[in-house]
Amino acid sequence: MSQVNRENTGSQGGAKVAIQTFGRFLSGMVMPNIGAFIAWGLITALFIPTGWLPNESFASLVGPMITYLLPLLIGFTGGNMVHGTRGGVVGAVATMGVVVGSDIPMFLGAMLMGPLGGWLIKKFDKSIEGKIRSGFEMLVNNFSAGIIGGALALLAFKGIGPVIEAISKVLANGVEFLVNHNLIPLANILIEPAKVLFLNNAINHGVLGPIAMDQAVKTGQSLIFMLESNPGPGLGILLAYWLFGRGMVKQSAPGAVIIHFLGGIHEIYFPYILMKPVLLLAAIAGGVAGTFTFSLLGAGLVATPSPGSIIAYIAMTPKGGLLPMLAGVAVATVVSFLVAAAFLKGSKQTAEDDLDAATSKVQQMKAEAKGTAASAATAVEAPQGGAEKAVEDVKKIVFSCDAGMGSSAMGASILRKKLQKANVDVTVTNTAISEIPTDADIVITHKTLTARAKLKAPEAEHISIDDFLKSAEYDRLAERLSKN
Repeated sequence: MSQVNRENTGSQGGAKVAIQTFGRFLSGMVMPNIGAFIAWGLITALFIPTGWLPNESFASLVGPMITYLLPLLIGFTGGNMVHGTRGGVVGAVATMGVVVGSDIPMFLGAMLMGPLGGWLIKKFDKSIEGKIRSGFEMLVNNFSAGIIGGALALLAFKGIGPVIEAISKVLANGVEFLVNHNLIPLANILIEPAKVLFLNNAINHGVLGPIAMDQAVKTGQSLIFMLESNPGPGLGILLAYWLFGRGMVKQSAPGAVIIHFLGGIHEIYFPYILMKPVLLLAAIAGGVAGTFTFSLLGAGLVATPSPGSIIAYIAMTPKGGLLPMLAGVAVATVVSFLVAAAFLKGSKQTAEDDLDAATSKVQQMKAEAKGTAASAATAVEAPQGGAEKAVEDVKKIVFSCDAGMGSSAMGASILRKKLQKANVDVTVTNTAISEIPTDADIVITHKTLTARAKLKAPEAEHISIDDFLKSAEYDRLAERLSKN
């Protein structure tokens, strides 16, 4: 019996890792281009005929941006992830085939053709490595990229594009069926636990995002954008902890509310759920109630609200849609608050809840979701990384996380304020690990990511931390640099 259980656990873990890896790869293609999606969303919300400031001339940007710009950016990024700029160029050319060969925005096609183009040119480059006569390198490199990219574009135009379009229409019809039969709120039964387990990227960027963009083009908005990003469920849980929690958990909740609701960093509330896993029911109840309200009132957004902040929600709301949007967020908040409050008030635990342990667990789960758990041991053994830099040599400090947008941005902001108070004139920035600049003097990462950061910046001093929001390393570093 125990052997069977171990096998089931192993297979479940393997499936979880596979989904996480897939989601991580998809989000890697989308996240660097979120700014372009927001730009498209703002132009759409402002200038289409039903927008806030209708303008026929400016509105002419909407179609070309979603048809060509956004898929090509995804295709280039996917190819670049596989084989650098060369892979990105071939991936973009290949993506053009599915774009022209389809009548719908081809995001799924871009997510396929971009990496495929990068992989094929990578294999070709490896096969001819060391075999090109001197003086012919540029000729071979340029023509190989052109031939492979052109061939893939033709294949995508006639073969792959129509297939992807058919799949997209089937998925869109399925979502439309759920919406028409008021069943779409049931999706939150899966989405809310998936968020806490960092499994949401595969769902959000692989399926929901492309369908939502297609709907937004046709109707001017889509409720699908709001399924995973609704800040209401997390807000309700944090408010319940604020009122009914104890000790450090109660004291930390107000700050977490600001970071979550205004900053849009949803992972801030995951430790609060992991301290009491039963609160997943509060998140699910809030998500279902919020989505039902969105559906009932006809709410929707024009583009991806990233990060999932109420500010981003307001910016992406079409004209006349503020009240339905706010109502759905409010209902989700109230429902999750009431359910969470009931569990917290009825809790028999007398000791303070271990927020640090739950936060550490979240970081470990996040590391597993990003494929970095294996490097954690290396980082823990040598948390400070490279040799310590002399104070006078420290000109740039770089915070780095997997995407370079969430945790690292918060950490950089906190350290920047501490250095300003200490009158230390040092540049503090944040970036993705894959884009750590060569002139970084100190690189600060979560301990599970330090090994990867060392590979990107071997000459820099590396500092490992457990929590981007509160680390004693910030104070020690500020004190050290203030002695200059």
